[in-house]
Amino acid sequence: MPLTSLSDPADWDLQSPLIPPAKKLETLCIDDMLQKHCGEFGFWQLRHFVLTSLAWSLEAFHTMVMIFADREPAWRCLDGGPGSGCSSASRSVCGLVPGSWEWIDGPRSSTVAEWGLICGEKYKVGLVQALFFFGCMVGAGIFGHLSDSFLGRKGSLTVVCLLNAIFGCLTALSPDFWTYSLFRFLTGLSTGGVGLCAFVLATEPVGPTKRGAAGMSTFYFFSSGIATLSGIAYIFQSWRSLYVASSLPSIIFLLVVIPFLSESPRWFLVRGKINHAMKIMRNIAKSNGKHLPEGVILALDEEANGSQNEAQNQHKTGMETKEPITGSLIDVIRSPVTRIRLFLAVAINFLCSVVYYGLSLNVVNLGTNLYLNVFLNSLGEMPAFTLTALLLDRFGRKPLAIGTLWFSGFFCVIGSLVRSYGIWKIVRMVCGILGIFGMAGTYNLLFVYTVELFPTVVRNAALGCTIQAAQMGAILTPFVVVMGGGLPFVVFGICGIVGGLLAFYLPETLNQPLYDTLAGMEDGVNALIK
Repeated sequence: MPLTSLSDPADWDLQSPLIPPAKKLETLCIDDMLQKHCGEFGFWQLRHFVLTSLAWSLEAFHTMVMIFADREPAWRCLDGGPGSGCSSASRSVCGLVPGSWEWIDGPRSSTVAEWGLICGEKYKVGLVQALFFFGCMVGAGIFGHLSDSFLGRKGSLTVVCLLNAIFGCLTALSPDFWTYSLFRFLTGLSTGGVGLCAFVLATEPVGPTKRGAAGMSTFYFFSSGIATLSGIAYIFQSWRSLYVASSLPSIIFLLVVIPFLSESPRWFLVRGKINHAMKIMRNIAKSNGKHLPEGVILALDEEANGSQNEAQNQHKTGMETKEPITGSLIDVIRSPVTRIRLFLAVAINFLCSVVYYGLSLNVVNLGTNLYLNVFLNSLGEMPAFTLTALLLDRFGRKPLAIGTLWFSGFFCVIGSLVRSYGIWKIVRMVCGILGIFGMAGTYNLLFVYTVELFPTVVRNAALGCTIQAAQMGAILTPFVVVMGGGLPFVVFGICGIVGGLLAFYLPETLNQPLYDTLAGMEDGVNALIK
């Protein structure tokens, strides 16, 4: 319109406002934004999930290497002369005259052979393995807190992988048993945070309807790591070279994988860094072939779909004015909703760990081929992951947890009743594989279950607590395994059955929101009760 025409009142547009209306803004929580605009499990999540979950293989290397490094190798009699007591009928070297026998693979084949951890010194094998799991328990608590606070999920994963590489290589240089024990404890300290950080980082950007199946798939990487380790151990049969070979992949992961990982948008959100979270959400949408509208803003679950004024103010101030929301284990215990959940999750993880790690370490007592048995155990876990992933959203978390715990407990009880010689050794080995099958499904399921039982602000702290409980169970496991015979299977059977009973008291989380704050979770639970 020409400027001169404005002088004519007839040309004035009295219907148009002098100030254009503000663009309508919409606040959404991360789950809603993933479902509506970004995609729940597209190319971005698949790539991020696979790269992050590779860390589980590293945890398998550092954890299960003890099966081969601390094994008691085969031995044979020498011509010790009369009175040596050594013969083909001898079942143990204890009581034999020194010099009347030798280790077939040489004294450097394992720590047991090099430092004489047999007979009266056999307890040291259980001790060093327990120290590793004790380190895992401490590390899970430390890195669970750090990944919820200033380090974040990605930062914590970087630190634990770096420490694993350093301490794993230093273990190979141990001059004596006590130095070896120290480095195994320090390796456990960092290993305790690997699975914790990798699982949460891999699953938090996944949408709610895909999160369960994705979470169940993480343990394929752990089992694949065990299977790969059995091959590495077959090639590097000296325990020192084995520790170096099993630690180098951590260095490769740091250099090749970590730079391509993204921090969790949920962590950015609860830390008040909304711009960073929004940037990741836009990348997710773009990579998945979706479009994230300009007027959509992230908010915590208790603030989502809030008032227009609040959204407008948040947009004007650059979305960086919010104070970070923090939480701790004390907050979990104070909340009436999460207190009982934490107690049950801790108890079930403790019992599950006794069975899972017990059956894994007990292969040394079965009298079968060690490398083949470890390989078969790892293969036995994988169908459990597939089956539970397929049934997870059909039957729910709670029924599957109960069923897999009792399945494992049943076959452990059967294994305790079977003799340990002749063809019965194979039967007991099969019972162990089936026990691993059931408990691997439970162990995998518990990670998904625990993530859904607690809100983002305390999720890693709660998950770290349950992992600590699992490590406490693992600490006891080597001493149970050292006793040998059918007793370990009795213990494992009881643990599986009791764990299933406790799972009855957990709430079902199928199709429930993944809450960000304790207040949001409490409001959601109260709404369900009403």
